[in-house]
Amino acid sequence: MRRITGIGQYVVGDSPLHRLDSAAKIGVAVAFTVALFTVGGFAGLAVVAGAVVAAVAISRVPVSAVARGLRAVAMIMVLTVVANALRWQPVDALARLGPLAIDGAGLRTGVFFAVRIVLLVTGTSLLTLTTSPVRLAGGIERVLAPLEVFRIPVGDLAMTLTIALRFIPTTAEEAENIMTAQQARGASFDTGGPLARARAYAPVLVPLFFQLFRRADALATAMEARCYRGSEGRTRLVEERMKRSDWLTMIGVSMVLIAVGWLL
Repeated sequence: MRRITGIGQYVVGDSPLHRLDSAAKIGVAVAFTVALFTVGGFAGLAVVAGAVVAAVAISRVPVSAVARGLRAVAMIMVLTVVANALRWQPVDALARLGPLAIDGAGLRTGVFFAVRIVLLVTGTSLLTLTTSPVRLAGGIERVLAPLEVFRIPVGDLAMTLTIALRFIPTTAEEAENIMTAQQARGASFDTGGPLARARAYAPVLVPLFFQLFRRADALATAMEARCYRGSEGRTRLVEERMKRSDWLTMIGVSMVLIAVGWLL
């Protein structure tokens, strides 16, 4: 749970990436995701990785803050490599253990997907690390503004997405507190087999959901006390506008990323 707590939390700073308009950063994040899932080889991943390293350096965000997300998905990366590398009696194998063997092509595929996960988590986490929740909500609302033609409550949807992102570390911290309290009363979460450990986590779910519903009710009461009635007629203390530099940055970086994904 400590690996999840703090993932994506805003890091105060004054870097060029922090000053970039939130809507522009969302556009770049979308282009980055498209490019990452269209590259077909390690050469393309290397170029995208260089872009991610450059973005982290420009953002001046501590590497430890970026690495939190990687620690959280470490098991997923391991399972990705293992699931692709292991084969049942392959013709060509790098190593064998009975009928199971490590296939060379499967290992390359697993490493490719694992690197893709690393880059996806690192690149997209910069969006929340360099954007405050208020600016992020405003950016999402402006990006989804065309959907208002179809009578979709864009403002409420943006607020919901922002609150959901904000409550991820809060939920993890609450779960860790409950587990610590139960361990102090004699509970054990690291003994026995996989099924026994899974059953040990079951008593955590009831108080965790109780706390989440209580927090949600308190948040709803606080929003009502501040006269929140949805996005219609709502004003903001600071109205963001896309400047020329924001447009140029978003269009230029997005075109380069998509070209890399298409060509490599």
